[in-house]
Amino acid sequence: MTAQDASSDDIALVIPAYNERGTIRDLVERALRQVHRVIVVDDGSSDGTFDALQGLDIMLLRHAVNSGKAASLADGIREARKHGVAGIITLDGDGQHLPEDIPRLLEHFRQTPNAIIIGSRLHEKENIPRARYNANCFANFWISWAAGYRIKDSQSGFRIYPARLFDQVALVDCRPSGFVFESEILIEAARHGITSIAVPISAIYSTQARASHFRPVFDIAQIVLMVAWKLLSRGMYLNGLVRSLRKD
Repeated sequence: MTAQDASSDDIALVIPAYNERGTIRDLVERALRQVHRVIVVDDGSSDGTFDALQGLDIMLLRHAVNSGKAASLADGIREARKHGVAGIITLDGDGQHLPEDIPRLLEHFRQTPNAIIIGSRLHEKENIPRARYNANCFANFWISWAAGYRIKDSQSGFRIYPARLFDQVALVDCRPSGFVFESEILIEAARHGITSIAVPISAIYSTQARASHFRPVFDIAQIVLMVAWKLLSRGMYLNGLVRSLRKD
């Protein structure tokens, strides 16, 4: 797939950004080579992130105060849907994901437009900090159980959502942690017959990058509480557990 194909008008890219001045402009400039419609949501940054994006041909939304990744994603997705797109890409603003991988994910989305395409990193275990890797695997187990199928990287923020998903799963009640939001939407999507496909991407954890907003203990605890409620509401959903343990 060429960059021109990836830039088709039925795709929008949403980037949530909080204090990403060091990476955001380069990231967005590279993303614009892949996708025409780029939406950045500056989540109340205090480091000049908003100013760093001036002059770029993008839609730039701004929160007056930091509202959390979930709120940024929800606002960006709502804006994208106003343009009648078929697919919505989400990409983190910290440089952890390569915009150049967008065509690879889009190729899979074109083939399976009713699935969530996830850029999966856990195959590169040696490149991922141990605490992050273990936390992600722990979350994968629970979220896969609640969703009823095996999810290889439930915590990756590099995804393509079919826009029609949000006709069925409302963007309301955004939780304080964006990591819970991104986990819960996989479960809710599965309840509507929309599953995910993992596409291997590079695991990038630069020693020069700012500290991650992900808090392994707190955020995983919040995810587990959310999943526990989902499972209890379905009588522990043992069929889902069995299906989630099946190998590909």
